[in-house]
Amino acid sequence: MKVVTAYRLLDGEVVWLGVEGNWVGDLSRANVLEAKEDVAAAMATAQQSIADREVVEAYEVDVVLEDGCLTPKRLRERIRAGGPTILPDLGKLTRAATA
Repeated sequence: MKVVTAYRLLDGEVVWLGVEGNWVGDLSRANVLEAKEDVAAAMATAQQSIADREVVEAYEVDVVLEDGCLTPKRLRERIRAGGPTILPDLGKLTRAATA
């Protein structure tokens, strides 16, 4: 399973390509891709978003389901998905818990 991620150019936030081809700030709302063709189509959408100056540095990320939640396989991507490792009270996980 894969998702596509990038940085939103407006504010530098980590974003994920959603089901409707929009960029979302929460990994749980990302479009999960399994077929190579779907990954290629998602990357084409991401490349258009780069050309439109919406995002930068788009790439695909391997994910797994852990306890019903999408989780990136690599530590770097888990950190990007959850927010900073310092001042954890400012990260995305804290915002989600208080929402």
